[in-house]
Amino acid sequence: MAQARAINRYIGSSPRKMRLVIDLIRGKSVPDALNILHYSPKHPAKVAEKVLRSAVSNYQNNDEEGRTDVETLFVKEAFVDPGPSMKRVLPAPMGRAFRIQKRSNHVTIIVDKRVERAKKTPRAAAPAAKAAKKTTKE
Repeated sequence: MAQARAINRYIGSSPRKMRLVIDLIRGKSVPDALNILHYSPKHPAKVAEKVLRSAVSNYQNNDEEGRTDVETLFVKEAFVDPGPSMKRVLPAPMGRAFRIQKRSNHVTIIVDKRVERAKKTPRAAAPAAKAAKKTTKE
């Protein structure tokens, strides 16, 4: 099964604030990431949790094998791109105007199934390989 992704665009917070939250979950298992996001006091964590749940749902919908256990999924990639900025003007003293940029961002989260690696054979097999090399040299 290939990976699944979810994208949320035009989120009304700055990319810098969102990256602080996304950096917490990159590479973690999905249940751990959901726990981190759910109990994080930062406002962008709510949006990131929604995107992560969407990515998990997308993975389950595209799975041909059947029901996938969420415990086996992990956050393969998570990144934040800057979105368009709205330019606003704030009146300042003496007839001046200060410029305000209201930044936005786009969040992408990619989840994948964690593959279990086969355990390596014990070290006893290494001396046998060295002995085979010696016999071929002679």
